Amino acid sequence: MNHLKLLFLSFAVVAISGSGLFIGASSLPVHEIITTLLHGGESEFIVNQYRLPRIVLAVGVGAGLGLSGALVQGVIRNPLASPDLMGISAGAGLAATALLVLYPEAPLYMLPLCALAGGLGAAAVILLIAYNTRPTPAKLALIGISISAFLSSGIDFLMIVSPIEINTAMVWLTGSLWGRNWEQVPYIWVTLAIMLPFAFRLAWRLDIMGIDEDSATSLGITPSRVQLLALISSVILASISVSVCGTISFVGLLAPHLARMLFGHHHKLLVPGAALLGGLMVLISDTLARSIHPPLELPAGVLTSLIGAPYFIFLLQRYKGW
Repeated sequence: MNHLKLLFLSFAVVAISGSGLFIGASSLPVHEIITTLLHGGESEFIVNQYRLPRIVLAVGVGAGLGLSGALVQGVIRNPLASPDLMGISAGAGLAATALLVLYPEAPLYMLPLCALAGGLGAAAVILLIAYNTRPTPAKLALIGISISAFLSSGIDFLMIVSPIEINTAMVWLTGSLWGRNWEQVPYIWVTLAIMLPFAFRLAWRLDIMGIDEDSATSLGITPSRVQLLALISSVILASISVSVCGTISFVGLLAPHLARMLFGHHHKLLVPGAALLGGLMVLISDTLARSIHPPLELPAGVLTSLIGAPYFIFLLQRYKGW
């Protein structure tokens, strides 16, 4: 049954991806899109250089954020944890924005490297505070929100004092796939190709650690090492995703929760489930953003926040006594 659910989610991603090729300011017939995909033509830019790379990036970024959220929730056993609520996304966004402001001629490969450094720095601050205060899950989430707000204010400041145009600023402030192209695709998909198998290797260890760390130790597992590897993996996935399209909120929170509803708590199913659901969420959000009122577009992050913010309030209420 679980494998059928994964198959259905995969089919949904493919189906919505296909429908996304037809959605936009210009209406194109089916035969023209198929011809353009195979042989090019007059609609080459619209189909192959605008819509298709956005679809590929939306699935990749969503999968990265969903997988990042599943890993961070699994390793610290906090249902309120996610890369954006823990400040990782804001740290990555601040570092990437600083690079754009201070060194606008920087080569593209510098952007994910700076985002990764910012994400690791933010995660280190959160872990240091958590280690010293031992907060409850609800309090840890509030600490993460505070750190995230502080870092986001740094992004706002840089946008005000910098010559970056407003459309570029919107990418970092609200999360958008506007203006993205094939140039960004290798960064997120190469990252996924490396981190997804690695997450599968960590899956059974996270399952055992979720039961009892003493049992994990007796089976030859070093809990601290597994926690560190999972956290670093989560930061890498979130940071590279942010470097591609800015901070798309709540995907890393919602996708793992939805995956647990569908597949339970076994990480061998949670890992692909969270990745597929995250990709589906960002794909649907970006498709709707392009179709609500073309040619105007909403950032995909606005739509994910409309769903994610009320759900986060519900989770805070549910776990307030933890």
